[in-house]
Amino acid sequence: MARSLMAAFGEAFKRDETSVDLNANRIKIEVLSGLTVALALVPEAVAFAFVAGVHPLVGLYAAFIVGLITALIGGRPGMISGATGALAVVMVSLVAQHGVEYLFATVVLMGAIQIFVGVMKWGKFIRLVPHPVMLGFVNGLAIVIFLAQLTQFQVPGTAEVGAHGMTGGQWMSGWPLVVMLGLTALTMFIIWVMPRLTSAIPAPLAGIGIVAGIVIIFGIDVPRVGDLASIQGGLPSFHIPMVPLTYETFAIILPYALILAAIGLIESLLTLNLVGEITGNRGGASQECVAQGVANTVTGFFGGMGGCAMIGQSMINVKSGGRTRIAGVAAALFLLTFIVVASPVIEIIPLAALVGVMFMVVIGTFAWNSLMILRKVPLTDSFVIVLVTVVTVLTDLATAVVVGVIVSALAYAWQNASRIHAKTYVTPEGAKVYQVQGPLFFGSTDGFTELFTPQADPEVVIVDFADSRVADQSALTAIEAMAAKYEAAGKRLQLRHLSRDCHELLTKAGQLMVDSDDDPDYQIATDYGVRTGQLGAGH
Repeated sequence: MARSLMAAFGEAFKRDETSVDLNANRIKIEVLSGLTVALALVPEAVAFAFVAGVHPLVGLYAAFIVGLITALIGGRPGMISGATGALAVVMVSLVAQHGVEYLFATVVLMGAIQIFVGVMKWGKFIRLVPHPVMLGFVNGLAIVIFLAQLTQFQVPGTAEVGAHGMTGGQWMSGWPLVVMLGLTALTMFIIWVMPRLTSAIPAPLAGIGIVAGIVIIFGIDVPRVGDLASIQGGLPSFHIPMVPLTYETFAIILPYALILAAIGLIESLLTLNLVGEITGNRGGASQECVAQGVANTVTGFFGGMGGCAMIGQSMINVKSGGRTRIAGVAAALFLLTFIVVASPVIEIIPLAALVGVMFMVVIGTFAWNSLMILRKVPLTDSFVIVLVTVVTVLTDLATAVVVGVIVSALAYAWQNASRIHAKTYVTPEGAKVYQVQGPLFFGSTDGFTELFTPQADPEVVIVDFADSRVADQSALTAIEAMAAKYEAAGKRLQLRHLSRDCHELLTKAGQLMVDSDDDPDYQIATDYGVRTGQLGAGH
């Protein structure tokens, strides 16, 4: 199985790379894009390591390993993965209560769960996330990225770690604030104007390089990457988590592993869809689940904190021209180079340059058109967009997406519940016909029952379901109850155009059904259907 899995990944790699003409210029663009991403990864990985309560190298190793493996075998070329804040805020309580070794064990189990999800091909269910939820996710994440960058405008050494980065510190003022804002604005201007001048160098990389050169040449005193923490270290080494192999250990790490696996997959699959919309690619959800799982399993054995897809760095990569797996691999290798040999150089890069890059990511990520369509789309969709945005900022991405999907599903169920109605007429023979229209399911059973007047109807009543769809067990129960009322009133009832499985599942009412050549062939989602494997598609 492992051999066939790797063969499938190999074919995917060839297909992805051959879809882009890999000439010398393309390779240069991919490598430079990877360098830009690596530079932006450093402060993020360090900050999220602080959030989780672990050493900065634990976050940097996770960014390297997760980024490298997902770049090689992930479901979407162009995506960037690494240590993220959404996972870090869950890890902090585990590390505080049980120590970092339990975190490594949890990351291994998290990866195994994600692999299982991918093998079972459950990643396809991300398509159930409605578009308004996607818009809210994008907007909320853009706001979170923006708020996280504001902490760089605090005096180094005065901030405390919070859910979205450093909080509670002393804000800059006077000339230091002016210089920081000026350099940030200069970086943003360079990124904006560079594509109009040349495409030889990715605009974000040019912004970082020019501003860093100005700061170094003129000796401007501004916060640097090294003010966050030293990123110097060696190669990650294999390390089995030092935890007792007992049921108690499993009981401690399993809840965290499940939550982390869910959050990681939700963020990764939503980012996969977003990158797919930009690059014009589709599919790869299950492959991405497996890739994330393999990456996290390996990371746990090499002293990393785990990770998932990063929308900010993915946008930097895509906007810089990264379209193949080369960019992601280059980003991971550059990051390792920074850790092992180039930390003194990276640590003198001004934070203002990286903040400027991330601010441009925020501008490019936020769905500005969603502000224009709020008044044009249905009220429910507008509410979901705003709700998911707010919940993402106040809590976390996974909670926001689940809330958005639930609200959207309930709104859809309510709208369909109100669609049930019936056209009635009397035949020349004196029988009354009810032509039921609209879906019949748990939400519309009350409306269905109110359609009928057993006491006032004639002796023969025909209920025609040709324009309806019987969806679940609640619908079958409502049909049975309706038939019982007509039987109690001494009326003769006929049921037409119900599917064959309705014939089997209805007990008393099934005897009233009239066979026809044009009966539908949809099947009902009931316990019976699950047991006998009779679930199928609607007509």
